[in-house]
Amino acid sequence: MGMKITETVLRDAHQSLIATRMTTEDMLPIVEKLDQVGYHSLECWGGATFDACLRFLNEDPWERLRKLKAKAKNTKLQMLLRGQNILGYKHYADDVVDYFVQKAVYNGMDIIRIFDALNDPRNLERAMKACKKEGGHAQGTVCYTISPFHDLEQFIRDAKGLVEAGADSICIKDMAGLLTPFKTYEIIKAFKENVKVPIQLHTHCTSGVAEMTYLKAIEAGCDVVDCAISPMSGGTSQPATEPLVATLQGTKDDTGYSLDLLSEIAAYFRPLREKYLASGLLDPKVMGVDINTLIYQVPGGMLSNLVSQLKQAGKEDKFEDVLAEVPRVREDFGYPPLVTPTSQIVGTQAVMNVVAGERYKMVPKESKALVKGQYGKTPAPIPEEIIKKILGDEERITHRPADDIAPELESIRNEMKQYLEQDEDVLSYALFPQVAPKFFEYRKAQKYKIDSDMVDYENKVHPL
Repeated sequence: MGMKITETVLRDAHQSLIATRMTTEDMLPIVEKLDQVGYHSLECWGGATFDACLRFLNEDPWERLRKLKAKAKNTKLQMLLRGQNILGYKHYADDVVDYFVQKAVYNGMDIIRIFDALNDPRNLERAMKACKKEGGHAQGTVCYTISPFHDLEQFIRDAKGLVEAGADSICIKDMAGLLTPFKTYEIIKAFKENVKVPIQLHTHCTSGVAEMTYLKAIEAGCDVVDCAISPMSGGTSQPATEPLVATLQGTKDDTGYSLDLLSEIAAYFRPLREKYLASGLLDPKVMGVDINTLIYQVPGGMLSNLVSQLKQAGKEDKFEDVLAEVPRVREDFGYPPLVTPTSQIVGTQAVMNVVAGERYKMVPKESKALVKGQYGKTPAPIPEEIIKKILGDEERITHRPADDIAPELESIRNEMKQYLEQDEDVLSYALFPQVAPKFFEYRKAQKYKIDSDMVDYENKVHPL
């Protein structure tokens, strides 16, 4: 058995490089070729693609999934799901989670990678259960981060907990590109010794070490790694597929993939890349190496957010102060991994602390919710004095946040019934109630236009 690769060009590669703007039309002509490679899976849905389809591309994400499935007849499709947040930015009721997973699998999804920003297993269990019930492959995720709390033992505990909760495989998700090669070897080796399911590794090239990280991971016995075809690889995206395939040729880890076929696929994406560069969607800045990621342990996207927040406040000279404040806030908040939404929460709080000249004088509602327990259990405990300062006498919650959310599917269905054209529309509306109606109106207008065009055509051909 050689090394297996998940191809990310249809999801995380364009999410990381061009803000998730690749259209279904740009994808479909190449899917049959991608399907011939023999990839472990094609990551093509979830993450920010759902939001971007509705918000920016006037596309139905469910239609995209069905079209991709029709052309990828041999390769499993894979998506990224934010646990109880599904693909939105807050916790949803269990009935919405169940229905979303059911519809994702029904429309062609095979592998669902399920993660939680706090690595709180209670926020993953419902989605994993739903996935298994529908016959999908439930991949449990350990978000990688660096802190005094996150030692090897902690990550092993996280992985074991996920397997106990029913994970069919484990992904180590290094969203900030913080993993270094020898550290990776140590973690993968430990996971292989402690859990009996396949281990997959996901990272980004932001800090410039990702390719070396993958080699050490493979040496340690990693089963699958995430790569992107070369024109959409590197920078804030994943390591390139073809060089890794070439590196492993003739070894026991040979993927068996054809470099000729991969070269044809790369040739398809090259002009697309040029198109994105010309339109300004692909900023050459995201293609370089940024070692600040490792120095500050802050994801690249979060750095640019901090800069723009400081610009708005007219305090750009405080950038260094904010960078020094980020790890302090993160410690105060129980060392959460920095990924949506915790990266935004910690970053914004650090900016406010510096701009106000006093720590926690201004506290946004998201910071409050995190300290209160509304996002789940933070990895390390939050110090008492921080709780007091931010919450005063308010009660914290220690149970699973979604236990407080009553079933909401029926009321959502009633609220949006005038738009309903397919079952899945309920879910699009549930996740993005502001954005989905605009798309539904657009869809209706297009339909009306096509119908009236047909009437005109019929009249011309068969005059009444």
